[in-house]
Amino acid sequence: MGQARRKVWFFDLDNTLHNASAHVFRALNLAMTDYIETHVGVPRDEANRLRALYWHRYGATLLGLVRHHGVQPAHFLHHTHQLPGVDALLHGHAHDLAALKRLPGRKFLLTNAPLAYAERVLAVLGISHCFEGVIAFEQMRMFGQLRPKPDARIFRHLLAGLQLRAGGCVLVEDTLVHQKAARRVGMRTVWMQRWLHRSRNNPLGPEAHKGLRRRPVYVDRRINRLGALLTIPPV
Repeated sequence: MGQARRKVWFFDLDNTLHNASAHVFRALNLAMTDYIETHVGVPRDEANRLRALYWHRYGATLLGLVRHHGVQPAHFLHHTHQLPGVDALLHGHAHDLAALKRLPGRKFLLTNAPLAYAERVLAVLGISHCFEGVIAFEQMRMFGQLRPKPDARIFRHLLAGLQLRAGGCVLVEDTLVHQKAARRVGMRTVWMQRWLHRSRNNPLGPEAHKGLRRRPVYVDRRINRLGALLTIPPV
């Protein structure tokens, strides 16, 4: 198969390559609520409400804070993703990580997390070398505006910048709304479900694991292990 026809994989990070539900999401939720309470200056209950509201409305809590409260993205990302002690709690599934290393094709990490956090998690998991590039929250800008997942425009922008055919690319994700956006631009989609049954700390709440047995029309495959990706036919 020629280089131009190699499959290109875009992987989400949290709850796709590792179990974020167990510890990371809880720590992030607490850190974001702390930040909103301190820097926006609202009571704790209101801070928690705004964190969830902006996640659902904009796909990222930060976007709502920028739009409605003038929060500086770099300041928010620095203070909410330090997560002291979380490295010892990070873990993926050994078979998943081994399958990722064997998976043919080009691989990119595509995450709404900040770059420093993404690189930190990949290093702890020992899979940094698996990826040709890391596309994190800071890189998801168009004309000076942040456009993180699930904004379909960022998918089009990335594909154009990397000179890739949408039909030759696969998004592997735990979050359905992101897959829906990827399908709108012609990408193939895989719903990773291994960690969703433990998703009570997921910022999506119950939405993250609602209806795990169904397959929406915009999802090509449902998987519970990354090894299943090895059976997807070439493009």
